[in-house]
Amino acid sequence: MASIPGGETAHTDTFARDGLPPKELWPKFDFYGLPELAAYPDRMNAAVELLDKAVTDLGWADRPCIHYAGAVWTYADLKAKADAVARVLVGNMGLKTGNRVLLRGPNNPMMAACWMAVLKAGGIVVATMPLLRARELAYMAEKAEIRHFLCDIDLRAEGDAAMERAPILNKVKFFTALGDASDPAADLDTAMAGKPAGFDNVDTAADDVGLIAFTSGTTGQPKGTVHFHRDILAMCDCFPKHVYRPSPDDIYVGTPPLAFTFGLGAQLLFPMRTGASVVFYPGPPGPDRLLDLMEEYRCTTLYTAPTMYRALADKISESGNAPATLQQCVSAGETLPLPTFEAFRAATGIRIIDGLGSTEMIHIFVSAEGDDIRPGATGTAIPGYEACIVDEAGNILEPPCEGLLATRGPTGCKYLDNEDRQRGYVVNGWNLPGDRYRQDVDGYFWYVARADDMIVSAGYNIGGPEVEDALLDHPKVKECAVVGVPDERRGRIVKAFVILRDPADVGEAAAEELQEFVKAEIAPYKYPRAIEFVSDLPRTETGKVQRFKLRRLEERKARERGVRVQ
Repeated sequence: MASIPGGETAHTDTFARDGLPPKELWPKFDFYGLPELAAYPDRMNAAVELLDKAVTDLGWADRPCIHYAGAVWTYADLKAKADAVARVLVGNMGLKTGNRVLLRGPNNPMMAACWMAVLKAGGIVVATMPLLRARELAYMAEKAEIRHFLCDIDLRAEGDAAMERAPILNKVKFFTALGDASDPAADLDTAMAGKPAGFDNVDTAADDVGLIAFTSGTTGQPKGTVHFHRDILAMCDCFPKHVYRPSPDDIYVGTPPLAFTFGLGAQLLFPMRTGASVVFYPGPPGPDRLLDLMEEYRCTTLYTAPTMYRALADKISESGNAPATLQQCVSAGETLPLPTFEAFRAATGIRIIDGLGSTEMIHIFVSAEGDDIRPGATGTAIPGYEACIVDEAGNILEPPCEGLLATRGPTGCKYLDNEDRQRGYVVNGWNLPGDRYRQDVDGYFWYVARADDMIVSAGYNIGGPEVEDALLDHPKVKECAVVGVPDERRGRIVKAFVILRDPADVGEAAAEELQEFVKAEIAPYKYPRAIEFVSDLPRTETGKVQRFKLRRLEERKARERGVRVQ
């Protein structure tokens, strides 16, 4: 067995460890920014820390953990199911420590049990979004050399197609939402039913790999990001504990899937770390559905994306009925536009906590809460992390300044078998998530744009998100995305793709109205010289707008017209 920091690895299959970048390309880690981080032992299994100890050490066995469609699983219930799944993985499916396990399912109790079971058995979780197709699933299976596959029975069709594309996926079982064998084809449920109680958890090293999370594809092909058991605990002990201070009586609800690390924390691990509970629900989310759930379950904590907050603000403003028990709201996945922040505060009185995180960092590392929120700013480095601005050469700039955001702390980027991407993300020990920010003299970070969303037009640098914010202030605009498109005279021009609240307003007059509105709101040279009205925008399953797809489409059109694309 290989020797690693934190002791000898528990993994007999060292594929994930072997696929890590060379140590000299790792970011600088700091485990001493908070006392809880420094106290992590050398040997630690994240599922034991989050689930088993909740039942055996903390007295939370009978506390509700997951609410789902009228059912309530306590912490003891979740442990019992996770133990049974772990027994099936090892006894029936031949899982060896260090093997990767592909998980496919929506946010439901059994998806959570499978997630915990993989770690308990010493495996590595590779969770996937429910809307991913066979091609994408097969790519991940082959990239991470995955043989074991646990799939929700309702998603079987695409799962079967993925297995045809990737024959390596040859150890497969299916489950129902509650693991109750309600479907005869759910062979995982059936296998679990005959297992004795309990499971002998694998004694993993703190630095054994526990999770490979694939990025959501906003910039092209998803990339595998590797996280240790220690990283999984660190995300629970930094952002929620030191930003909004959660309570054991909190009831969480939201939209991000567990396969998205934003959702993994928000919809499972954060509530579990404090003995709280979470509401899962079948079917797709929507503003009406979320409002009903918040009323039915008396939810206190909401995690979702900016687009949903804008829709919720509209619904609440129309009805005049804000959720009575809601206390804290967290937005991430995309930057929170100031108009959305203000609209939601006007409708509910709640100041949304904006958070900047990334799959590479596992969760949020810049944020602010309560009176520390400065509307329009993302926030400051959260406890446990550092953040600064660097120039294109990686030199740290003194505030006030603008440039590339850099961060470091107890977690950091470790790409699976991708040294080229690793060299671009980690520079001089700092993680560079690819965002341009301004930092003021008080340490607050103000979003400018994704580094690849900066538009250079006739010598002017224009941040697409600033133009989007201006457009969103217009009452006719529901959603929009702004990119730079090729232009013979100006190099690039600003183009806006706009969804109007009323499709009947689409037309040249509306485009001119929006252009004049933007000119009056921000510097006139930043206005969108082209506007295209659309019915939807390309998005990842996590809700992020895929602006790169819009850019590529426009670049292809430009080439067809004979315009040189730079």
